[in-house]
Amino acid sequence: MTTVETIQYYWPELVTSLKETGVMMGISLTICLLGGLPLGIGLYLVNPQLSKRHSGMYWLINLVITLIRSFPYLLFVVTLIPFTRWLIGFAFGPIPAAVPLSIVAVAIFARLVEQVLLDVPSDIRLLADSLGVKGWQYVWHFLLVEARSGLVLAFTTTTVSMVSYSTVMGIVGGGGIGDFAIRYGYQRYEYGIMYVAIIWMIVTVFLIQLIGNLLARKLDKRK
Repeated sequence: MTTVETIQYYWPELVTSLKETGVMMGISLTICLLGGLPLGIGLYLVNPQLSKRHSGMYWLINLVITLIRSFPYLLFVVTLIPFTRWLIGFAFGPIPAAVPLSIVAVAIFARLVEQVLLDVPSDIRLLADSLGVKGWQYVWHFLLVEARSGLVLAFTTTTVSMVSYSTVMGIVGGGGIGDFAIRYGYQRYEYGIMYVAIIWMIVTVFLIQLIGNLLARKLDKRK
């Protein structure tokens, strides 16, 4: 068969794999945003550079995040299989695959959020103090507004990383486009199919980065 005929033959499996990737990415990125942003803000607020009162809490959270980010991802996924089975009742499929993806996404995004917030000029804090703004009013009305462009880029970077991580989930039965490329492309010597999957992922990453850059540029108050 020609490459086009091969693609047509495997098209239903390709669509299924894309849906599986979509499920994994949708769940993990939602949890990433809901968990990683508050955790990153919390890391910033207890950072020893800004406050000495909560340094113990900071180093504890910092240790957990560092361990998660430094753990070899495939081994991390395998290690979490018992936890995933306990949490949702089964360990194979795109929904269980979203569990380790979500944990890693939260850790990566929280770290990036902290770094973005630390780059906010100290003049913003001085302005907030002069206006008598304290606590979460400062975070919501000053800190996040000033850092919104950087936060969009941080989330974009996390999303791109999750696309890459999601490609290995077929190893534990998670499916997805990476699993499709291995099973129907590499293992069956249908290299045209494998290249189609690779190109699809490259284009997806390019579009995600492009949209993230455009949105960040639009939100950048300095321009």
